[in-house]
Amino acid sequence: MDEKIFAPMLSRRRVLGLMAAGLSATALAGCQKGPFHSVDIAGSAPSLAFTLTRASDDRLVTQADYRGQIVLLYFGYTFCPDVCPTTLTNVDDIIRKLGPQAKNVSVLFVTVDPNRDTVPVLADYVKNFGPRIVGLRGTPDQLAAITRRFRVVYSVSPASKGHPYEVTHSAGTYVFDGSGAARLLIPSLDSPKSDISGTAADLKRLIDEAHPTGLFSRLKGMV
Repeated sequence: MDEKIFAPMLSRRRVLGLMAAGLSATALAGCQKGPFHSVDIAGSAPSLAFTLTRASDDRLVTQADYRGQIVLLYFGYTFCPDVCPTTLTNVDDIIRKLGPQAKNVSVLFVTVDPNRDTVPVLADYVKNFGPRIVGLRGTPDQLAAITRRFRVVYSVSPASKGHPYEVTHSAGTYVFDGSGAARLLIPSLDSPKSDISGTAADLKRLIDEAHPTGLFSRLKGMV
């Protein structure tokens, strides 16, 4: 008797499992949208890892604080005359295009000039570029660790006689998925002609991967 009751239940579970598997294959096939607009670096760059101070609350944070988020990592400085403000303005435009999905994205702006970019200075600066942009600064050792990890080139030359204070830095932006894996490199967003729509589409694709919705998700929860 027990056997007769259990068999239909097992059969239903198997059917749901097969349906979910079939839908999964269909979904994966449907998600093959061709190459990203940005440079695909999956498997060729290290995962997100850092220990830095967050300017908004002066708290030490790590990559674990952004687990589950699509993270954009950009290096610059607040006294930057053009490249950084243009990049962050474009990033804010990209985030706005995501609509409600913007809540799944965090932009980490790491200063390479912590001597001048104190916590209050950095906190005030990022407020100009939207709520998803987070200012981070570190000690010399912390900054060296993260820039070395991602091969970021920068230099800071203090002012001297006949030479102004000067900072140079890489212009690329790394993009990490919800697990912290490196997925994309956006070579530059410091131009009025930057591909805002294309980059927004790339981020939406990563968000959809991290937070699938629809019939497949409902069936997956039932199995």
